[in-house]
Parts: sequence; structure tokens; C-alpha cells
Amino acid sequence: MEKPILTHTIMKKFPSLTTLLAAVAMLCGTSCSSQAGRVPADEIFEPYAATALRAPSVPLVVSDPYFSIWSPYDKLTDGTTRHWTNDEKPLEGLLTVDGTVYRWMGAERFVLKSIAPMADEEAWEADYTRAVQREGWQRPEFVPTDWQRGCAAWGSDGLDFVRTHWSDLNSDLYVRRAVTLTADDLKEDLWMIYSHDDVFELYVNGTKVADTGETWVDGVRLHMDGDLKGLLHEGENVIAAHCHNTTGGAYTDFGLFKNMSEKTAVTTAEQKSVSVLATNTYYTFACGPVELKVVFTAPMLIDDYDLLSAPINYISYQVNATDGKKHEVKMQISAARELVLNKASQPTRSEIITEGGVQYAKSGTVDQPILAKKGDGICIDWGYLYIPAINGTVALAEGDQLVFSNDLGAVDKAASYMMIGYDEVLDIEYMYKRYKGYWAHEGAVTIFDMFDRMNKDYASIMKRCREFDKMIYDDAMKAGDKKYAEVLSASYRHVIAAHKLFKDEDGNLLFFSKENNSNGCVNTVDLTYPESPLFLAYNPELQKAQMTSIFDYSLSGRWTKPFAAHDLGTYPIANGQVYGGDMPLEEAGNMLTLAAQICRIENSTKYVDKYWNVITTWADYLSENGQDPANQLCTDDFAGHWAHNCNLSVKAIMGIAGYAEMARIKGDQSTADKYMTRAKEMAIKWEQDALEGDHYRLAFDREDTWSQKYNMIWDKLWGTNLFPNGAMERDVQYYLTKQNKYGLPLDCRKDYTKSDWIMWTAGMAKDKADFLKFVAPLYDYMNETGSRVPTSDWYDTKTGLMVGFKARSVIAGHWMRVLVDKQAK
Repeated sequence: MEKPILTHTIMKKFPSLTTLLAAVAMLCGTSCSSQAGRVPADEIFEPYAATALRAPSVPLVVSDPYFSIWSPYDKLTDGTTRHWTNDEKPLEGLLTVDGTVYRWMGAERFVLKSIAPMADEEAWEADYTRAVQREGWQRPEFVPTDWQRGCAAWGSDGLDFVRTHWSDLNSDLYVRRAVTLTADDLKEDLWMIYSHDDVFELYVNGTKVADTGETWVDGVRLHMDGDLKGLLHEGENVIAAHCHNTTGGAYTDFGLFKNMSEKTAVTTAEQKSVSVLATNTYYTFACGPVELKVVFTAPMLIDDYDLLSAPINYISYQVNATDGKKHEVKMQISAARELVLNKASQPTRSEIITEGGVQYAKSGTVDQPILAKKGDGICIDWGYLYIPAINGTVALAEGDQLVFSNDLGAVDKAASYMMIGYDEVLDIEYMYKRYKGYWAHEGAVTIFDMFDRMNKDYASIMKRCREFDKMIYDDAMKAGDKKYAEVLSASYRHVIAAHKLFKDEDGNLLFFSKENNSNGCVNTVDLTYPESPLFLAYNPELQKAQMTSIFDYSLSGRWTKPFAAHDLGTYPIANGQVYGGDMPLEEAGNMLTLAAQICRIENSTKYVDKYWNVITTWADYLSENGQDPANQLCTDDFAGHWAHNCNLSVKAIMGIAGYAEMARIKGDQSTADKYMTRAKEMAIKWEQDALEGDHYRLAFDREDTWSQKYNMIWDKLWGTNLFPNGAMERDVQYYLTKQNKYGLPLDCRKDYTKSDWIMWTAGMAKDKADFLKFVAPLYDYMNETGSRVPTSDWYDTKTGLMVGFKARSVIAGHWMRVLVDKQAK
């Protein structure tokens, strides 16, 4: 049975792009219309600054946690474009030059037929055990004594196709599957596919062929070619898997397939360069006698909420003959049905529609389960994908693909652009009311209106995006160097695309993060805190938009505890906290500190006046409990929580100082003096109790320990000078002796770190020279990591590999030094 990669269509379709391009061109001439747009200027195709950083994953088409497409490869043609979850979201780019077809984006699509099916196709059986095994269990000659027989998949109840329960935390699963192959099977183009949660190892006849580390992914493909294919033989083979579940859900499934796709006459374009700036990604390719430049633009301008929230991106392209001759050139860009799916088995419907005189290729699931799913590693399966026939024509191809084509004719130079967008219909639920994104203005603006505006304003928007790229790059250069500028440039769209911007029924601007690849929580306060430097530096209104709902949650009486909530739910449902454990000092300190910074920027307490009783309660909680913290959860809960946490105490002290600062700005000097005196007393005692020679401890009662005290940065920003005896500089100099190849560990317990906290800590450095000593290893990590995902903020400083977390908004913490510099001015 074939895997449902190009199946489950509702309508009869035309032939696929890669096999019958001529048919597609014919279709575009009869079933589609084209509306002219603006001709892109040459400047659009040249990055403000060429970048050398090899981003772990390159942003292509990004808008929010659902409409998010990346290329996790060195070359855009090295594989299929993907969602941050690693689910395939295939975009394909083809340029035909004088009849020769060049692929410049994506990889050849496969139709795979099972030899050893996976659990979605068959309840396949295998031997398994949960007992930890010694070396040799994976070899063909091993006899699985005392093992059991079970049916795939193995995993947590409620997950797709689970037939054998397995979900214990910190537990192991071993599976041995016998697969019989014929001589004819071995002549096929073979592929292994596996799904797992969490750490996964796969063996073929005793040889390891996959080792994933800490991650959870569905449908990973492994090409069994070359030496890997040599591991298989005629007769019985043993495919074995070991999966370790660390936390949360568990899952194991795998199978073997053969590629049934027909070979096509498509040449891979030669990629010459790639540069990633804040809002634009630039590629250059050689396509025979033609140079092709492509620019992916997400116009996420931080001061334009319509564009920041608009679920529409541009793909601009320019061709230049390199031989001085004219050539017949056609551009084709297609989007696969997977862009509208959460699971490959879901049926889709695609059609050509006309709105406002413009034809659109449209695709979506048949069922349209609007806001019916919530969780972490899921993709959207409601709403509709659109490609308009602007500067080209649109058509449908086999497998519900949406196809954009533009016949540029005989040219030696030409340029144009296309647009792609996704209307989620309803984007988020907040306190039991459903909302569209900000751009829709409560339904007054349709997706077609937004396409029309962005088409008309293409030239001005692209100019503004270039200016914004320049500002981000130049500010980073002033604060650091080229490496720092490239890190920030590669981080911007990553950050914004992890949010949803909307207005509630009271007119409040709300900017909710999704805790990607962590637990899926919405508007988590201990994400709002580490990501704050970007927004405090460039638009504090967006910082407020992350905080207002947390204040209102307490003000409403729905949250009654004397500290801030951790979250508001599981994305995209934000009806109240779902996290299982509170973080009292953490979240109260976070909210008070950020509120104080906003009040300092505005020299006014207008934003917090209505919440004054709430923040007073939180400040008193910090004063009573923050000097020597009990065994509480904090933002670094993955590292384990120790009582007497010194960094958590710093957070409490700065939260109290922040409350004093707000009282001072409010004009209540007696309250300001009272709380600032308390903060100073606590800081003096902190310095005495935490000091251990040339540094400060991880926990007050733990000798020979250390940790990053990134919360102390506010003492520098505010000039409050609470911590005596050069405590900040003492620790910074100590940290410089503890760095590994890829950066400073979070603390003495493990080699792993958090990139956001490194940059907060680096922000405390006394000068640029010391600051750059922290930047260089982070740059090397991003440039060299083997974890090809949207940057993982939690990684191993020795191996440079992801430990957990990816595509999270917290890397906006990379902007801390920019914030420090802007405040100094």
C-alpha cells in the first residue's frame, strides 16, 4: 500500500509539475488569470549586508507558530522544506531555461510503497521489552528471551495508531522487527521512515543507522542508499529500535519503503550564496546560462502591526543572463497539500476561486476543525492556503498542489514576485472568546483585502523591510561586531513567528507566544521575560502586549495566588493556566522587573496604575520569600530545582527594586524608599552568603558550585548598584574561565546552556571586548551545530548539539547588549 504522500485528494487534478510541465503551462493559459504587480527594483535582490553565518535552519515563509516554513539544509535543494516541528511542508521552485528545468527549491517528491509498513497502514507485530538491555540486543543472532510480542505503534494512550501502551517517564523500549526481503526488493530505491518520542536509535542488522538525541519527530525519512543499503540482504533482516522516554508523551514506529516515483528530467540548480537578514532571506543560483536570485520576505516590521501580523509573505525573483543572450524563461513555484495538514491521512480540497477580479489557488482540509486542536508539536489543519494569480497564473496539479507560474518570455534580464498566504479563519481563543489576527481588524479586512494591499504596496514594503534589516544589523554592529550582527539578523523572524498578535474585545493589544517544542503553553511568563530585550529596545508596546493578559488574569480574580501565573493555557487556547507547577518567585519577579523597565522607559506608571494592588502583593511576596528561596520551580526547571537558588534570589531582589522604581516614578517616595532599602539589604546579605572566593555559588548552601546570574543585568541597566564589592564583574570574569567550545554552560551541573541567558550574562560585561568573548562561541554553535532546526536555545556547549527546545521566542534575549547600549544613550 502506498504512503499517503500524494493521495487523499478530492478533485481530479492535472499532471504533476515535475513530470508534465508543459501541461501545467497549458492549464495556466486556459483556467487561470494573471494580474500584474510591481516590477521589483534591482536593490531588492541585494542584501544590505552579505552574511556568512550558516543558520541552523533558514526561514523561508514564516508568520506565526502554524504558518512557518524553513529549510534546515546548507542548500535549498538538499531536502524538503519543513515546519519547525520537522513535518514536511513542501515548497518546490523550478526555473525552465530554454526547455531545461532547474530545481532551485525543495527536493523531488516521492511516492513510497511499503515493504514493511508502519502503524498507520498495518498493526505490524514485533518482539519488544522495557527492560534495559546490554550491548548485542540489536544483532540478528540475539535471542530475545523473556521479550513480549506487541503491535505497533508503541506509545502513550491517545497518540495516533498506538496499540501497545508505553508511557512511563525515564523508561526504555526495545523493539526487534523481522523483515524478509527478496532479491527484487534489494534492487529498489529503499527508504526507512521512523517516528519517535523521545531519544531514538535505529539499527539494521546490528548496525546503527540513526541516533536522534533528545527530540520527538514524526515521519523522518532515511535514504537506504550506498553503504546503508549494503546492510540489508536477501532473506530475513532484523530492524531494531531503542527509544528512551524522558518526559511527556512516548512513541515508537518504523518501517521500510520503496520509492515508486518516476525519474524526471530535472537538473538541480547550483546554489551560489545565501544570506539571512532580519526580514529577508536571499539566495543566488546558477541555472545554466541564467543567474537566478530569490528573496523570501516576511514583512514583520516591529512598528507596523498590520504587516507584523499579516499571514502573507513575498517571494521575489530576478533572472540575469550570464552569456549576454536572451533565453526563454519560466518560473514555477508550487505548494503541496501538506501545508494545510496535521496528519498526512487527512483529506483536502483544492480549487481555483476568483475574488476582486483576481484568481486564487486555494487549499484546505475537508473537515476544517477550527481551533479544535491544542498542543506542542502539532501543525494547523484548519483555514486555507492561498496563492494569487498576481504576476503570473495559478493552477492545480496532481496531489492537490497549488501551482504558480510566470512565463517571462525571451529575456536577458527580468524580475517579478509572487505572494503566498494562509488565512486561519480564527486564530486564537482567549478567555472563551475566539479572535482573528490583528491584521483582520475584527473581520473588517479579508485575506483578499490584505493580498490586494500588499500587492499595491510591494515596493514601499520591500524598501521598509530593507531599512529595518539595516537597523537591526547596524545596531548589532555598534554593540558588538559582524558575528553579533549576523546572529541577530538570523534570529528576528524566528522570534516574531513564535507569536500571535491580536486585539481582545476590550481593545487591548495582545501578543501571545507559543512555547514551541517545550510544552506548547501560550503566553508563558518565563518566555516573556527572556525574550524582552528585543521589544524593550524597539517597541515596548509589544512588551506590554505580552504582559497585559497576565495582569488582567490576576485583576479579574480568576488567578488569586500572591504571585503571577505561569501561562494562560495551551496554544491556541488561552483560557487559564495549565502548567502543573507554579513558579512563584520566578513569575512575580519577571513581571515586576519588566513592568519597572517599561515605566522607566516611559517615565510614567500609567501602564501599571490599574494593577497597583496586584503588583504590591507580588512585591511583598518577593520581600517575604526571596532572600533565601525555598525549593521552587524556576525558568530553568529542566535543570532540576534546588532550594537556596542564588540566581532566583537575585530575581526577587531586582523585582523588589523594580517595584521601588515604579513607586518613585509614581511620586510615592516613601514607598520607593521602603522597598529600595529592602532590596539593598537583601543584596548585601546575598553577596555575603553567595560569595565563594572568585565567584558566587549556584545555591547558598552548596560549596564548589557556580551558575550564571543573568538576573543581575537590571542592576546595571537601572544604575541601582545594589550588589556590592564588584559582584557583577567578579562573576563575569569567572564565567570567561568556564566557557567551552560553544559557550558558557548554564551552571556547574551540566555542559548544556541556554543561548538567551548567555547573551543576558554577556550584557553585564564591562566592555565590548569581554562581551565579544561570549558572542564568538554562540556564533560558532549556530554556524556549526549538527542540529538542523530553527535555533535550539538549549544545547550542549561541548558537542554543539540540541538538548531540547527549538523555534522558541526566547532567543530575542540575544538583543540584551543592544538594549544596554540604547539605554546608555
